[in-house]
Amino acid sequence: MPKGLSPGKVKSQTKKFVEEELSNITMPEMNGSQGRFQYTIKDVKITELDLNSDLRFQPDVGLLFEVQNSSITLNLQRRILYWFLYDEGAINASAEGVNIFTALHLSRDQEGRLKISNITCDAAIAKMNAKFSGTLGKVYDFIGAFLTTGMRFVLNKRICPALDHAALVLVNQFLETIPVRTQVNRYIGIDYSLLSDPVVTESSLDMDFRGMFYDLKNENDTIVNYAVNPVMSEYDRMIYLGLSEYFFDSGLYSYYKGGLFQMQIANGRMSKDLEMLLRATYFGTIMMLNPALMDHPLSLEIEVTAPPQSTIKTSGASMAVNANVKIFVLPPGKTPVQLSSMTMEAKFNAKVSMKGKNLAIHLDLRRFKIFSTQSALESLALIPLQGPLKTMLQISVVPLLNNYTKQGVQIPLPDGMDFIEEVVEYHNGYIIVGANLHFRSGLREIIGLHR
Repeated sequence: MPKGLSPGKVKSQTKKFVEEELSNITMPEMNGSQGRFQYTIKDVKITELDLNSDLRFQPDVGLLFEVQNSSITLNLQRRILYWFLYDEGAINASAEGVNIFTALHLSRDQEGRLKISNITCDAAIAKMNAKFSGTLGKVYDFIGAFLTTGMRFVLNKRICPALDHAALVLVNQFLETIPVRTQVNRYIGIDYSLLSDPVVTESSLDMDFRGMFYDLKNENDTIVNYAVNPVMSEYDRMIYLGLSEYFFDSGLYSYYKGGLFQMQIANGRMSKDLEMLLRATYFGTIMMLNPALMDHPLSLEIEVTAPPQSTIKTSGASMAVNANVKIFVLPPGKTPVQLSSMTMEAKFNAKVSMKGKNLAIHLDLRRFKIFSTQSALESLALIPLQGPLKTMLQISVVPLLNNYTKQGVQIPLPDGMDFIEEVVEYHNGYIIVGANLHFRSGLREIIGLHR
């Protein structure tokens, strides 16, 4: 289940996140003297950042975030003693020509989660200016160069540690909250673990997820992946999710092993028209077995005999199902009496859709065939049942299956992020789902929700 990510709107969210992290930089109190001047600089606060930034991918390196020729505005408080003159007030300072180069190296951890394995950071400030306020502001201008040199040195040393902490601590803690194995319903779970380290190209970040369902009662009972690997070739949207036939087949196999594909239709679940048709079809059989059975309820049991198989083509997706269909009479308090055993072959069209984080499938019965496992003559007798049984499946069984598939599978996005502008494309052997990311809150707020 490959997934490709392009920068897109992530750029603006990353820029905002970096600005918020840099805004929280703390600087120590500075004390010293210059000639007869003694000074204390404290309460240094960053009040404004004007960052010209870019986010891009670089092969064999990772995710690059670069800031060029930008500025940082600061406000700080001064206390200055010159001979017997004492003065205090505010200093407005600005760092000009701010350049920051950050490379995030991405990898897969032992549990298959995405993580930032290392960060390379280099920061430089070309110059710093300070403007003193107060009546003696102009008197102190001549020591401004001395003070700004110290502030420039300290601020420059604070930038990379702040970004290191944001990436290696905050973002990694956030990534650890995204599940790689999760329960879908009471039958199956899904494994989203990465199979390998992410691959960075010039235009995307490619991640190969396992994309496999499993039976909750036996998580190690899985099928081998022989499916065609999805190929991503478009970059109009931020996210592209590739779903191979293996993704769907593993879900069908897990449902099959979990016992979902076994069903009994009797009593109130069977329509009157179908019951009358079954009684008419098997009237002779019942009379030969025991005429007293004629007034007892009938039961129709469907049991899928092998895991259903999916097929994906450019024209759409389908699912093939083979099953045994048995007809019983149900005498009260006695063992059911079997009237017939049939083989059913059915084909369902499957429409895949994604809304928000929910990937869902809607099934529609298209082809249906039943024949006897006992004789060709009985197969001819079953021809009148073809239409009613198909209708019964469409009315009774398909809605039950869709009740599970419409609940869908949650794509593991954190709270605060959703997919929008989703589009589904069918290819031979796989499906591509493209979408853009919508941030309901800022990246920093999203990370904060999971801390």
